Amino acid sequence: IVNVTPLEPGWEGHVTLEFSNTTPLPAKIYANEGACQFLFLQGNERPEVTYADRAGKYMGQRGVTLPRL
Repeated sequence: IVNVTPLEPGWEGHVTLEFSNTTPLPAKIYANEGACQFLFLQGNERPEVTYADRAGKYMGQRGVTLPRL
């Protein structure tokens, strides 16, 4: 399973992917192989408030970023 937080309008930074193996068997992830897919949708209207406007806590993150409570 690959978990990713939805990317909100106005957000900038490096995306952190979380991988979890929910089976009792070992799993391998190979370099240069697809692991997940991003789907970007364009809305018909501009958002009233963007992630940047809210100064979201993950704005501009670089590298692996752990959850910020």
